[in-house]
Amino acid sequence: MNTITRYLAREILGATAVVLLAFLGLFAFFDLVNELDSIGQDGYQLYHAVIYVAMILPGRVYELMPIVVLIGTLYALTMLAKNSEITVMRAAGMSTADMLRVLGGIGLIFALITFVFGEYLAPPAERAAQQWRLIATGSPVSSQLRSGLWIKDGAVFINVRTVQPDRTMERIRVFEFDEQQKLLSISEADKGVYDTASKNWRLTDVKQTYLRADRTEVKEVAEISWRSDLSPEILSVLIVAPERMSVATLFAYISHLRDNKQNADRFEIALWKKVIYPFASLVMMALALPFAFAHDRMGGVSVKVFLGVMLGVGFHLLNGLFSHLGVINGWQPVLAALTPSMLFLFAAAAMLLSVERR
Repeated sequence: MNTITRYLAREILGATAVVLLAFLGLFAFFDLVNELDSIGQDGYQLYHAVIYVAMILPGRVYELMPIVVLIGTLYALTMLAKNSEITVMRAAGMSTADMLRVLGGIGLIFALITFVFGEYLAPPAERAAQQWRLIATGSPVSSQLRSGLWIKDGAVFINVRTVQPDRTMERIRVFEFDEQQKLLSISEADKGVYDTASKNWRLTDVKQTYLRADRTEVKEVAEISWRSDLSPEILSVLIVAPERMSVATLFAYISHLRDNKQNADRFEIALWKKVIYPFASLVMMALALPFAFAHDRMGGVSVKVFLGVMLGVGFHLLNGLFSHLGVINGWQPVLAALTPSMLFLFAAAAMLLSVERR
């Protein structure tokens, strides 16, 4: 790493860190304001809200990283251009390709940080935050149906009336069918707790009804061990949005949906976004470079930072828009996840070509 690379890395990393802290403070304030309506209800107090907001900050870091990288890089390069340092670098023989390679190396650091937050820090923090909020309010995990949650697991249909924040199931019904879709048995249990050692569910106060060809048998047992592909990780989709899950959890749930011939488009798009999103920082840094080269034809630092904010917000909105469009229109998940980054990459290339030709 030569002197210029170290200098650029120090300036960009410092500016990006300041922007990230500013954005985290702003979003934490907005999140806290959003929680004020819930304070005083069902035992939910101010300290609950403060802890909840603090726990979702890793997720905010993951979401904001491309935006703050764009603004931080834009600010750092604009200040260098303002002091004619970019001009000196170019006069010393540093071409646009050289600058892009340097920015690419720095961008890999941001890509790694984004990946670590998105895969290892944000998902467990988000899950813990949602559990903390549900426990503080005494609320179970909600379901869209009055009859509760319905899950298909091979030839078995599972109905769970309530899922607690710790992912304990209550009031469970298990319907087992044969290959001809004939109902074989119905099992009802008051409670289900997952045993991580055996990877089985322990169902308590169970009533089992077997439908024979000539009779019906009913058995009542205190506890049974129930083997199922349904795991707490799969139930976590009720607590954490797909975009906040880890790649491993998404992959497991997609496999579960595919095995049961269910639509997994939303989760596949979320999976590809998790894979592609860290590299958005590289695109944002490439997008910031033309602004530095065009310092003599554009406004001051404040104008360029404002443009950076608008571009970053535009990328964030476009990312969400294409995710929804992909689900609605049945697009290929990788296409829906990749398109926003590719559009901004093409925009960066077009701007660089335009600046170079002038």
